[in-house]
Amino acid sequence: MNFELENETGIEFDFDPYECALSVIKAAVDSEGCPYECEICLTITDDEGIQDLNSRLRGIDAPTDVLSFPLIEYDRPADFGNLENESPDLFNPDTGDLMLGDIVINAKRVFSQAEEYGHSRKREFCFLVAHSMLHLFGYDHMEDEEREVMEKKQEDLLKSLGITRGD
Repeated sequence: MNFELENETGIEFDFDPYECALSVIKAAVDSEGCPYECEICLTITDDEGIQDLNSRLRGIDAPTDVLSFPLIEYDRPADFGNLENESPDLFNPDTGDLMLGDIVINAKRVFSQAEEYGHSRKREFCFLVAHSMLHLFGYDHMEDEEREVMEKKQEDLLKSLGITRGD
């Protein structure tokens, strides 16, 4: 696993964001049955940083809690079937790791949403990582059926790590 985390904000958390993210990422990779070592980059930013990305890359001039930038276009979510043969450019030539994509989390939203939903900042941060990892595996929540699948997977993933809404 090649995982990098950059905190652009200097905001300190009451948990280790690197260790929390890594545990969620590993659990997501395992739960989706990814047969490859993976590469993921996570950036922690603020309202201004995420609004800039959201505006430039998605045409939405507003801050949000999390953005996911998957590098793989799956036929079906988490279908790793023939990636090596069909898309060798998705593998880092130096390490051989599958490059899944990038995650950007808004630290200010971690704090405000944790308070709003009545759980810990750690739980909110882990939830956003889990949510993004599912996007990196090709899941979406635009349709009700997709949303239900994604929500169940998020909850199951967090529950498998002992992270519950009460935390």
